[in-house]
Amino acid sequence: MVLRNQGCDASLLLEDNGDRNGSYEKQAIPNQTLKGFDKVDLIKEEVEQACPGVVSCADILALAARDSVLLVCS
Repeated sequence: MVLRNQGCDASLLLEDNGDRNGSYEKQAIPNQTLKGFDKVDLIKEEVEQACPGVVSCADILALAARDSVLLVCS
């Protein structure tokens, strides 16, 4: 199954897997300046070891966004 951006959660994590028929957000021009994908991947690996198949990358992004706002605003 090839995931394509259809407005799904965490769609900017979608990568090119060689299928040139898809639209991949990570490689989209506006998103090429984004950083931290490696951190999300690292967090996802750690969470998967503790709770396999429970937490999605969208969950990780939501918590990271929440925590970053709290850090900046406090």
